Amino acid sequence: MPPDRMPPDWPFRDQTRRVTARPHDWCVIDTGDGPPLLLLHGAGGAGHSFRNLIPLLSPHYRVIVPDLPGQGFTRSGARSRYGIDAMAEDMATLCQTLDIAPHAIIGHSAGAALALRLAPILAPKGIVGINAALGTFDGAAGVMFPLLARVLAVTPFIPHVVAKLWGNPATVAKLLTATGSPLDATGQAQYLTLVRDPAHVDGTLGMMAQWRLEDLMRQLPTIATPTLLIASAGDLAVPARISRDAAHHMPAATYVELPDHGHLVHEEAAEAVAAPLLPFLADLRQD
Repeated sequence: MPPDRMPPDWPFRDQTRRVTARPHDWCVIDTGDGPPLLLLHGAGGAGHSFRNLIPLLSPHYRVIVPDLPGQGFTRSGARSRYGIDAMAEDMATLCQTLDIAPHAIIGHSAGAALALRLAPILAPKGIVGINAALGTFDGAAGVMFPLLARVLAVTPFIPHVVAKLWGNPATVAKLLTATGSPLDATGQAQYLTLVRDPAHVDGTLGMMAQWRLEDLMRQLPTIATPTLLIASAGDLAVPARISRDAAHHMPAATYVELPDHGHLVHEEAAEAVAAPLLPFLADLRQD
């Protein structure tokens, strides 16, 4: 979405900056002071999704929240670089441009997978995954859903059609409710802004089409970075067992399950996420 279309009430608009780091023109929230934290949103979202968590982190940390390439207000410079390996490389370039070495990387959903992929590249002291999308779809969906995403991503005009058909309050409300997280009116309006933008839809479809986790899943047992995986029992999009199973295969992972809330728990109940998150980050500072 063009940066000049950012609504005046968009979360942390005044703390947002434009950063050119090849090949993308990034939109980045940069706020707070202290060791830098890199926050990565999931597919279909934007940095705005951390709006309720950022105030709980920024008194103690510098919080860096980019919109992923092609999504939100980051303008993509290469549609071929939406896969996890390419996106990790480009995210590392962004951090180099910002002259930061993240103290920890916090990712939600697909952003958690990206955080783990960045572990050997950026060498943070810790990784946090919130409802980490680390599994694959079961059965026929595991074949048909990625195939459908690939077809849609290369079909002309599809992003405009999706934005027109889905860009209404009722549909967005249904999509959010299907995650187990029926957000308040403000949160729903922000997602409506994103869904109505064909460029954002195009970036989301492109990421879905190019996303491959097989190599990352094989590497989980080799990731020695201290990792906290937080999952919600009410997540209807990525079941809690996905994070539970991943933690079982990782040598330095801790699993915490929240008894309530859905996939967007960091938006609907940021304090519940902060309860295990802040002590984990504090322990990293002691190392």
